[in-house]
Amino acid sequence: MLMAETGSAFAEEGGLYQWVKYAYGRLPAGIASVLYWITNPLWLGGSLCFIAFDAFSGYIFEIKGGSAGEWIFKLAFIWIAIYLAIINLKLGKKFIGAGAIAKVIVISSLVITTAIYGIKNGFQPFDFDGLTPTLGGFIAIAPVILFSYVGFEAPNAASGEMFDAKKDTAPAIRRGSFIATLAYILPVLAIILIVPSDQVEGLTGFLGAIKEVYTVYGGAADFLVGLTALLFIFGLISLGSAWMMATDRIQAIAAADGSFFNGWFGEFSAKFGTPVRVNLLSGAMSSAFLVAAMTLVNGDAASIFTVVLVCAISTLLVSYIIIIPSVMKLNRTRRDVNRPYEVPGGVRGFQVIGSILFFYICIGSIGVVFPGTLESVFGLEYDFQEIWGMARADVQLFTAGTMLVVILISIAGYMGGKKLRAELANSK
Repeated sequence: MLMAETGSAFAEEGGLYQWVKYAYGRLPAGIASVLYWITNPLWLGGSLCFIAFDAFSGYIFEIKGGSAGEWIFKLAFIWIAIYLAIINLKLGKKFIGAGAIAKVIVISSLVITTAIYGIKNGFQPFDFDGLTPTLGGFIAIAPVILFSYVGFEAPNAASGEMFDAKKDTAPAIRRGSFIATLAYILPVLAIILIVPSDQVEGLTGFLGAIKEVYTVYGGAADFLVGLTALLFIFGLISLGSAWMMATDRIQAIAAADGSFFNGWFGEFSAKFGTPVRVNLLSGAMSSAFLVAAMTLVNGDAASIFTVVLVCAISTLLVSYIIIIPSVMKLNRTRRDVNRPYEVPGGVRGFQVIGSILFFYICIGSIGVVFPGTLESVFGLEYDFQEIWGMARADVQLFTAGTMLVVILISIAGYMGGKKLRAELANSK
């Protein structure tokens, strides 16, 4: 709701970069945009392509781990996603829409099939006591939950391509948040209500759950699992590309505004209308992280890389420490701006929701940047060696160090844009 109101009021292309700039200036905006953007190329190359490969090799056609085939598949996955972000936004959105349909089909098939599975094998009693979260469990899962439910303001990145951004943005954000919520809740509810608890514990991921419940289809099960895996992979490609479309545009707008080096990255292709230079930078970063993830697989180097990767792909969450106060300030101080959509309760409702959200964002961010800290405060056990394969001091050195490097990159980008900012100021 906060992003829907802010996006409808401040509909300029660049979204969150513009909001933070209006509230606090270019430097905080530049830091927020880098934190928001850099997550996605690292996530694409360090995580998403691995999930897609496991789905393909495990359920469609086996490819030997470490072989040339694995390298080809993962690099192809990355650059297909980048290509979809580069091509004309209108055409790229068609692929993204098709990917969204594929994800809906996959989720719907799981929900429907688990219902059939339950009718055939009986439904499981709903154990509310087993669902009661512990304090330790809440602290551990908070960053994951928050990461899953951020990013709904992304449509603002391409508001310049909308027919009427002030009217289109809020509905797009509301629809996206509602659909995403259902996409998380329905499959989980279907599984815990229908699949026996001892079998749930043995499931390995989303497709593992599908393989289990698809046994109701008898001899057709393997074919249907393979088909679902293909749709799952296509959905992953569209997901990665959709994020690239949004975050790369935000970073390009920041560059064009003098907040990310000298403006070279702010050029948009005359042919495609997309920020090709930032797209290619994202592709190169994704490929570099893929190489690191594929080669640093053993020993201390592997442990260090895992810590850095987990922290790096969580910078999007940390960016909200800047974004949330910015939209709250705009809500208080820019009441002269027309707001086609408003949060229920007006300014007070906006500020209350924003304060609660900021509190949770801080909890999640502490869990990412300083793992184990909140557990220590509440006297809970946190075994760094078991979780990370490293001592506490080493883990927190690399998590905090990774975040510091990202922030220093954004500050360097801001300093590198000094000349362009002066030119923009003189041109007014």
